[in-house]
Amino acid sequence: MARLRGPDGCPWDREQSLDTLKKYLVEETYEVLDAIDSRDWPGLTEELGDLMLQPVFQAQIAAEEGRFSIGDALDAINNKLIRRHPHIFGDAEAWTADDVKVRWDRIKAEEKKASGRPEGGLLDSVPRGMPALLEAQEISRKAAGVGFDWADAGQVFDKLDEEVAELRRAAAPAEFEEEVGDLLFVAVNLARVHRVDAEMALKKSNAKFRRRFAHVEGALAREGVTLETATLDQMEEKWQEAKRT
Repeated sequence: MARLRGPDGCPWDREQSLDTLKKYLVEETYEVLDAIDSRDWPGLTEELGDLMLQPVFQAQIAAEEGRFSIGDALDAINNKLIRRHPHIFGDAEAWTADDVKVRWDRIKAEEKKASGRPEGGLLDSVPRGMPALLEAQEISRKAAGVGFDWADAGQVFDKLDEEVAELRRAAAPAEFEEEVGDLLFVAVNLARVHRVDAEMALKKSNAKFRRRFAHVEGALAREGVTLETATLDQMEEKWQEAKRT
């Protein structure tokens, strides 16, 4: 990477900055997720390499600017893992994953306070640039971690029914948008209560829709029918066929 960024290096690599690389970091992350969902292990091997290039690239730019090196970043995560796992590297105890998460958040808050950085609220640590489903999951998890949560899953289902009723009553576009958002947020909480990752659940539903729609498209094509000329009844017939197969 240092050679690519050097005086005789690649013009494209030399033009990049920490800001221009952000989109590639996001793209590579989703390509890794896609390879995992597809169980494409050779592809995952390649995609993990592509993903790891991004921190190396970012760190090289930071090093050129005199900010930090890749070694500093690796030292930072090593030290953090040791500090936040006192039940492994120290004499603390943690019997469940939830115990670990609670302690992790507490240690993280203590680290922030010791660093002298502004304290901020509980949810200030959740990046606003996260995908909306992931942001909702993290917001609700943190709130639940301090006791702001429903007593049981039944109450969440009741809230979901309430939001559906409010959505049905929504009239203005802005009101409808707000109610759709509220409904999605409650659905994310329901997933959390049942220990389901909402982002992965939706990704799997997206993949399922892709498979079934591809079957509809292919089945119609074999009969000489295009999507543009097919009737809704014809498409529904092929959709039900896809569900059975």
